[in-house]
Amino acid sequence: MADVSAPSLDHLRTFVTVHRTGSLTRAAQLLGLSQATVSAHVQAVETAVGFPVFERGRGGVTTTAKGLELVRRVAAHVDALEDAVLLPDRSADAARSVHVGGAAEILSIMVVPRIAELIEEADAPIRLTFGLAQELLDALVGGALDVVVSAVPPHREGITAVPFYDEEFALVAAPVWGGRDPEQVPVVAYAENLPIVRRYWRSVFGRPPTGLRVAAVIPDLRGIRDAVRAGVGMSVLPAYVVADDLRSGALIALADPEIPPLNTLYLATRSGDAERFPGIRATAIALRRIIS
Repeated sequence: MADVSAPSLDHLRTFVTVHRTGSLTRAAQLLGLSQATVSAHVQAVETAVGFPVFERGRGGVTTTAKGLELVRRVAAHVDALEDAVLLPDRSADAARSVHVGGAAEILSIMVVPRIAELIEEADAPIRLTFGLAQELLDALVGGALDVVVSAVPPHREGITAVPFYDEEFALVAAPVWGGRDPEQVPVVAYAENLPIVRRYWRSVFGRPPTGLRVAAVIPDLRGIRDAVRAGVGMSVLPAYVVADDLRSGALIALADPEIPPLNTLYLATRSGDAERFPGIRATAIALRRIIS
């Protein structure tokens, strides 16, 4: 006898489709099933979970509160399984791609405008993944990524990494803040603990910042640039993010250190992959040229 506590993937797929369409009839059309079969699938789900997932009405169906909780738990998984099982061509295309990970800002600003070069030299589709360094390195070790532009030294077994680019940082603000003591200017920060600002202060001024007032926290360097450009306050940003604004006068530098703070970027691959796979090797070489 079947275990009614475990609805099948087909039943859950039908349930999610009915929720999204709000109609048994429309769901049947999309799924290529009869309305009776759709109703049977919904009933099987309700029997398995022990509560009604829809309220039936003359205009269609409405998902119940418990049904909505179930949708939130299962919909993404159903979609992922459907993609993996029912879309083999897409999976094959992804498998032959070169998967590149890095911070959203550096890939968007420095790589995306020249991604055609990357595609041509890799002779393969390119898949970009944005994220934090440690998460991306985890994905590299696990095989989900092929190349990672890492802002931290990747001291991990099985990873080969080479330093290839030094990010230069600048303390910037809109011209309205010119001539002010930087510690009297509000801060637009990347995180509450001011990681980039603190590192800049120690490097340039030889001490941690004191008494800074945080005007906003924006976990995206491009968003910080836009807020600073609008006059919200100051921030410390990589030179590649603000180079055009400094040239145009939309932003000014609040400090001019003899040696600006630098952060080394590393190009990381799984050990041996660049030698075994021409697409990965070509991508790594192209990235070193593009990010310069």
